[in-house]
Amino acid sequence: MTDTELVHLAVDGGIATVTLDSPHNRNALSRQLVAELTDRLRAAGTATDVRTVVLTHTGTTFCAGADISEASTTPMSGTAGALLALLRLIVDLPRPVIGSIDGNVRAGGVGLLGACDIVVAGPRSTFAITEARLGLAAAVISVTVLPRIDSRSAARYYLTGATFDATEAQRIGLVTLAVDDAESAVATLNADLRKASPQGLLESKFLANRGVREAIERYGDEMVELSARLFASGEAHEGMTAFLERRPPRWSA
Repeated sequence: MTDTELVHLAVDGGIATVTLDSPHNRNALSRQLVAELTDRLRAAGTATDVRTVVLTHTGTTFCAGADISEASTTPMSGTAGALLALLRLIVDLPRPVIGSIDGNVRAGGVGLLGACDIVVAGPRSTFAITEARLGLAAAVISVTVLPRIDSRSAARYYLTGATFDATEAQRIGLVTLAVDDAESAVATLNADLRKASPQGLLESKFLANRGVREAIERYGDEMVELSARLFASGEAHEGMTAFLERRPPRWSA
């Protein structure tokens, strides 16, 4: 790990703001970022003065998904397992988690949003589940994404990797609110959440996330194994190499 902190935690007025701040690689899910994000969320979840958690970002990208530079050179089994643990942590965190985004969300970043309880997307937000274009599949993140979105949209965007906007993301169930001013909308949500008791929030979150938690428990380990196998494949190597070299992969010719 470097000395540069990639994820920040700030607590003010009962709100813990966790900010992804790795603009050099578009907040990709590097080992360091995943470890720091896990640490910051755990700290927010156990702090007695925190009522709600906001997960947000700096720059024009919320999260670009896997760190392809790392994935192209090292085995991904450990990284996939760490991502699953991170998604489970967000879902099980004893505080409501609001995703606040106004930028690009790709691949694994979509999985982070699926784990959040509420997601607010500003006008600059775009989304794509791009794994298939790299010779991969949206394996681990499926445990939080598929319970949120309708099956026809899942097939369309999993298979094509096409980009869609915040309005479409709201229509299919990936985000809660597509708004012009994400910061204002998040402030209103936090004010509403403060009206609920801690016990009421905890038990209500447990109920609302039942389907996601069941998917994690039922399919999580299988998806970690699938992810590791795909990342180690020849097609994925070609897809990641082409991505890093900024050229089309051989199957797109």
